[in-house]
Amino acid sequence: MKVAHTDINRLTLLGANQTLIWGMTNAERVQRMANEAAGKGRHIAPGNSLAVNLQYVFDPILLREVLRKPNCAFVLNGELLIGQIDPDIVDIHPRQQDGLEIIELGGGYRIYNEQLRKLETPYAERLTPQTRRSIERRSYYGAYKGVTDLLTKYLWPELALWLTRGAAQVGMTPNMITAIGAILCITATFLFSQGHYWTGMLAGFGFMVLDTVDGKLARCTITSSKWGNIFDHGIDLIHPPFWWYAWGLGLRTWDRELSPSVFWVIMGVIFAGYVLQRLIEGVFMRAFDGMHIHVWQRFDTWFRLITARRNPNMVILFVALIAGRPDIGLIALAWWTAISLIVHAVRLLQAYGERRAGRAIVSWMEANA
Repeated sequence: MKVAHTDINRLTLLGANQTLIWGMTNAERVQRMANEAAGKGRHIAPGNSLAVNLQYVFDPILLREVLRKPNCAFVLNGELLIGQIDPDIVDIHPRQQDGLEIIELGGGYRIYNEQLRKLETPYAERLTPQTRRSIERRSYYGAYKGVTDLLTKYLWPELALWLTRGAAQVGMTPNMITAIGAILCITATFLFSQGHYWTGMLAGFGFMVLDTVDGKLARCTITSSKWGNIFDHGIDLIHPPFWWYAWGLGLRTWDRELSPSVFWVIMGVIFAGYVLQRLIEGVFMRAFDGMHIHVWQRFDTWFRLITARRNPNMVILFVALIAGRPDIGLIALAWWTAISLIVHAVRLLQAYGERRAGRAIVSWMEANA
């Protein structure tokens, strides 16, 4: 097997492969993965080399696991995928190397992916022109968060895959996608305020889909950046209350305008509920070693599908709009926000109670890994 040495984090690339995946060679993909890991403070143990087989594309989580456990290697059907190996014996079959932990993929091997909040079976597949599209599909779905809302999880994954693949092929960056989404987000806000709910919904739908695409493009092409995360998550965090406020302003054009007292009570519930719910999520993470409240128990994972975040709230407004009552939709949104806030508050108190009782607070996914 041909061995190509690079100076990036003592990376040893095994073999060669010219088949492109997500618009780049496998060697470029591996080097981006290694650079990203180094930027997060994950390094190779002294004296070791990170050996990667370019004939295969594998789940990036395997790189994390290999860097976490020195003298560890993943294999598929006995063939090396990635491992921390003594560079002097890299050409020797992994099973012939003393002291090397061999992990065979398959057979139900699973890892808890804390970043994406899911329990997953890592993928690995030989990269050829015939398998490229299937591998892109696997890596795309591998980059999907396991705990998210029902629209992101069930409605538009295939549309977002098509857009992600197209963006990668034409060389668009995740920040370009985020910028287009931001324009649609602002447009939706304006349209809602003018009572143009259907066109606002269309603009909002485009933004919500692109909000999925930019993250998937960043993960699949290994081009995440600190600025990109701030840009994307900042928009996600700030805009929802403005959408609901603009929706309320637009009611006047439908002759469904709420009285000032009712309007401001509803706005108070929506704004306070949104902020307090996000604060509870932050308190939970701070109190329980960075774990998201939505991955604690199975109920929390299920409730994340429908909790009062932007996408489920848009479902409420969409149904109300079909019925010709956007005003009732806004009132229902306020009620659902209050109910979701109560659920989150109760779950936080229950978690504190579990810890006081001496029971560990761990994700049900991690416990089942």
